[in-house]
Amino acid sequence: MAEILLSLTIIGVVAAITLPSLTGNINERTWNTQRKALYARFSQAIALMPALNGYGTLTEGDSSTSAVDTAAETFVTAGRAKVLKINNICDNEHLEDCGITSTFTTLAASEISVPATYAELNPRLTSVTDSFGTFEAPDTKAAAFETANGESIIAYYNPNCVPDLGITALATKTQPYICANFVYDLNGLKGPNTVGKDIGAITVLYPSDSVVVAPIPIYHTPQSGLTPSEGANYCTSLENDARIPNKDEAISLFVNQNLFGQYSDRWILTSSQGLNSSNRLAQWIQSTWTGNRLLTDGTTGYTYIQCVKR
Repeated sequence: MAEILLSLTIIGVVAAITLPSLTGNINERTWNTQRKALYARFSQAIALMPALNGYGTLTEGDSSTSAVDTAAETFVTAGRAKVLKINNICDNEHLEDCGITSTFTTLAASEISVPATYAELNPRLTSVTDSFGTFEAPDTKAAAFETANGESIIAYYNPNCVPDLGITALATKTQPYICANFVYDLNGLKGPNTVGKDIGAITVLYPSDSVVVAPIPIYHTPQSGLTPSEGANYCTSLENDARIPNKDEAISLFVNQNLFGQYSDRWILTSSQGLNSSNRLAQWIQSTWTGNRLLTDGTTGYTYIQCVKR
């Protein structure tokens, strides 16, 4: 009997040690599978939409009229719902009715309130001034919906998005390229409600021939002074499937910097190239502060490597 009790005790101790890790690994695999499936469905649905700009009404109020903001909600009801199976749609005042929690935990392990407007997602999406000029855009209220697969999605919308203006060595603000940003929760109100686990973001750029990106940042200390090849090797050393973001994924990092919770005023190096003013190949870099994008002159001393996975 003593030997049986001892054996059961040992089994119990081993189970207590290994079970949390085993459960965590199962959850990670489940989230990864769900995340890839959601991205595939979103990409297919976006491709079916003829254009992503111009939905809804967005007017500012004055002394005699009230402000009208139906942009994001109309984008969901008249746009997304036509090409994606949606079970429930919630306006800005009732986001929680679509399974949206009140707070998220960022990659930096800090807690933030769920942004209810485009500007709350990132204030520099609607107003920023720097040495390259000023950008101003109207704010829009977020809307939410639940998919047929059980995901809860918040939609942030820019009805005035425009195509990429082309390759240039001059700094170009990328805010106009952003048509929509979706923050998803793979399991609704059920935990852990943590970015990189059940929480993530999908960004849609350009109103036609749209690009859908969903980079998952890896939490690490950004490295400076590395070439693209050195940066790629550094990312691989962190995780096998990690890499440098391309220029469109870098825009998503800028859009969702508060959600990810790990950025400051810096330029991040991308894996994308273009022709600079000297007609030579150069790397695109993206500002995580102002939203500017420009081609480097070949120097990387002031840029940082931020690794992501897909």
